[in-house]
Amino acid sequence: MQDKIAALIELGRELGREDRRLAILAEGNVSARISSTEFLVKASGSSLATLRAEDLTLCASERVLALLDRKTISDADVDAGLMQARVRESARKPSVEAAFHAWLLALENVEYVGHCHPIASNQVLCSPRARDYAERRLFPDEVVCCGPSSVFVPYTDPGVPLAREIKERTTHYIKSNGYAPRLILLQNHGLIALGSTPQAVTSCTFMAVRAAEIFVGAASLGGPNFMSPKDIERIASRPDEWHRQKQLNF
Repeated sequence: MQDKIAALIELGRELGREDRRLAILAEGNVSARISSTEFLVKASGSSLATLRAEDLTLCASERVLALLDRKTISDADVDAGLMQARVRESARKPSVEAAFHAWLLALENVEYVGHCHPIASNQVLCSPRARDYAERRLFPDEVVCCGPSSVFVPYTDPGVPLAREIKERTTHYIKSNGYAPRLILLQNHGLIALGSTPQAVTSCTFMAVRAAEIFVGAASLGGPNFMSPKDIERIASRPDEWHRQKQLNF
């Protein structure tokens, strides 16, 4: 588990670097699967930029996922449930977003999850063009790093309501495409990147931010001009791009 802790700390600090403008103060969170029954997640109120081992809380996956099954649940119930999900009573309270981390980490080939609020991405996610940004593609490297499309989630109250919406829309995406998404975009909120390695999470995050910057620039010039479905499929199916993904530890 020590290797996972070290990798998760490095991932959190990469996403929390001030110069990247992805998260400030206690924004954002990261997680890692430890086993089929346990996962690590950033503790509530801790900073990604200065993440330490004591800022990570080991949780029982089943106890966190049980929160999603409750028909009615109050904020107090969520707080109590998260505290009860801690494997060690001395650990800090898990992030309020632990529920979506627990569910995403149960997906095939997902070992790490990173969530942040990039300024560039939120410029688009807080605009009427948010769905275009999520579901269409502008350039080949966006397809390679972020997938042919992303899951788009309309604004939903953070915590359990958001986790439920992510679960529903990601399940639909998997049924439609046959594989898990690499990127989930949250309207008026931020992004979630998931992958088998920390490098997959950071690569997806950084490319999503780059795509947002290009989107804003293209929109100011009368665009964007999106790639066609045929061109997206061509990039997604090229053997040389599969090789590049392997080299990027996707």
